[in-house]
Amino acid sequence: MASAALNVEDVRASARRRLPRGVFDYIDRGAEDEVGLRRLRRSFDDLLFHPRVLVDVSRRDLSTRLFDRDRPLPLVIAPTAAAGLVWHQGEIALARAAARAGIPFTIATGSMTEMERIAAEAGGELWFQLYMWHARELSHALIDRAWANGIETLVLTVDTVADPIREYNTRNGYSVPIKASLRGGLDMLRHPRWVTGVLLRYLVDEGIPTYRHYPDSFRSSITRKATWEQVRLTDAMGWDDLAALRRRWRGRLILKGILRADDAVRAVEAGADGIVVSSHGARNLDAAVPPVHALPAIVDAVRGRAAVLADSGVRRGADILKLIALGADAVLIGRAPLYGTAIGGEAGASHVLHLLRQEMQAVLGFLGCASLKALDRSFVSHAGDRPDRPSTGV
Repeated sequence: MASAALNVEDVRASARRRLPRGVFDYIDRGAEDEVGLRRLRRSFDDLLFHPRVLVDVSRRDLSTRLFDRDRPLPLVIAPTAAAGLVWHQGEIALARAAARAGIPFTIATGSMTEMERIAAEAGGELWFQLYMWHARELSHALIDRAWANGIETLVLTVDTVADPIREYNTRNGYSVPIKASLRGGLDMLRHPRWVTGVLLRYLVDEGIPTYRHYPDSFRSSITRKATWEQVRLTDAMGWDDLAALRRRWRGRLILKGILRADDAVRAVEAGADGIVVSSHGARNLDAAVPPVHALPAIVDAVRGRAAVLADSGVRRGADILKLIALGADAVLIGRAPLYGTAIGGEAGASHVLHLLRQEMQAVLGFLGCASLKALDRSFVSHAGDRPDRPSTGV
């Protein structure tokens, strides 16, 4: 049961046992040689705290203010395309857990459940993540749908301009839409709970699970090739395109995938209300700099003109507080709640959020901080810095 898990790694281990290897590897692993995954973890581990003592921390407050709204936790559920594959209608389960925790849930372009159903059944604050397709008019139709469903925050992912190199997907026979293969079939037979609880339920209700926001013709394996070019992620989007999107979208606009201070400045000048400092969880460019190293310079460059969020590699409440100390206004979490969804649906995702909340409460107390507002860069330094001199930038 999810409640028996004591930390995110416990939840991850349970998810690994429950899911077919192809599905688990897709949500868990990185790109190329996966050096970036190890570097992400090391970047958090090498960042050290400098705690204060003799501070009254009997009432610790994890709330924050983001986009003119008070929120109980400094968290946002990141967009993850496979939530509907780890649990039947996993997007709805995860969105409900987010709503219960009072944090936003970001619907992915590649969601297995359409935004209309999520909005109707989940409640809570919903954001929508956009991959700009080669056929711009199809992407524009998506954001019009989002607005019509009461979604006021658009998260444009800007760091995926090529197909990521993930050889394990090919070795595992994994693809969406799911296609028959001997390797994939044998893998599924070894995980009967997933087959009966997820795949067969989809087959009975609506057929093979696939991306519900893609055009109808793309969801059919018969016509997929004919429509592929239309929904190929564009590699030709520039700053002028961003300005055009800003003019079209009436709500809040966030750019996800920024790792350079000069790009952050241009994003703000183009009208972005927020940016997400992100390496895509080391799933795209294996040698990308970890957000921990890029974040301070970006915060300094933005100078409060837009919200700065961060993600990638978060496993502990301490990781979240390190990003907050470095200047992040909030943190997106992707894999961790996805593991929870895989083992228990809404209850599993809620348990992961509970674990992270507990860890943040404990670490905040140890740091001698009564609230997140007290955190700043004086509380952290890189492992290579002088131990008697907290860093002003990592």
